[in-house]
Amino acid sequence: MKKISLTGIKPTGIPHIGNYIGAIKPALQLSESCESRYFIADYHALNSCKNPDEIRSMTREIAAAWLAGGLDPDQVLFYKQSGVPETFELLTILLAFTPKGLMNRAHAYKAMLQSNQSAGKDPDDGVNMGLFTYPVLMAADILLFDTDLVPVGNDQFQHVEMAVDIAESFNFIYQTDALKLPEAIAQPHTKTLLGLDGRKMSKSYGNTIPIFSSEKELRKLVMKIVTNSQGIEEPKDPDTCNVFSIYQAFASPDQIEALRQRYLAGGMGWGHAKQELFEVMNEALTPIRNRYQELMQDPGYIDRVLAEGSHKAREIASAKISQLRQIVGID
Repeated sequence: MKKISLTGIKPTGIPHIGNYIGAIKPALQLSESCESRYFIADYHALNSCKNPDEIRSMTREIAAAWLAGGLDPDQVLFYKQSGVPETFELLTILLAFTPKGLMNRAHAYKAMLQSNQSAGKDPDDGVNMGLFTYPVLMAADILLFDTDLVPVGNDQFQHVEMAVDIAESFNFIYQTDALKLPEAIAQPHTKTLLGLDGRKMSKSYGNTIPIFSSEKELRKLVMKIVTNSQGIEEPKDPDTCNVFSIYQAFASPDQIEALRQRYLAGGMGWGHAKQELFEVMNEALTPIRNRYQELMQDPGYIDRVLAEGSHKAREIASAKISQLRQIVGID
């Protein structure tokens, strides 16, 4: 049997090309070797967003982004966290097996404490229980579906380790193996995509290229990429060039090698290099952009896809909750 992989997708606005190359594509590739499941973690978003209209729109936008990026709801399970209430029943169960000290060690919580301390504020200023117990809800997301593999970034490894700790506590107390122990796996290695200014591409730096930029806007952004002051005739180092770094994420091996040789030979200006980048990016992103626009014009379709996926997910989740209720004596 294939292993089960689970990918949680927090609705945080329109993805940029760094998200697409570094997260969306690798996560979708897991479906080739695993029984893959993907969910929109809309309740997780409540910790930072209290605007209901924004939650709704971001949920549809991120769902449309993954569907446009290649997620096939007929081949994988795709659902909303909020559409599977069994998740929150399991959260209640797991809270009874989670030491407060474990939550005290969570990176996000510790970071807020340190930030408040530096600012001279009360240590728990701005800390709600949703943030404090975030790792337990994430554990419920994972454990409810007998997950084997959880693809995560480096900052999320701790949460999967906490899910294992909680599951082991439950299993030990009841002398059972009802909660499968998940394994965190790093996203397949991809070079960190740099932004317009040469730093890591991040919304917090304002240096991103949104995935669904129009052709005109895409070219405008590409032309803004920071380069050095070398002249046209000078040979250039592709391995230290931001333009070439992004080019490699979209071009074929033959295209990459051809552009590398043009860099090394000299006689190519930065404007020419950026035009080459724009052309390969636009070719790759145009069908995704067009599909996204089609999806956003039909929000009912997005809602139906998530509703149907949530119904399928509930069938799995309800069986698991019935098993766990019997184990703890609530049946």
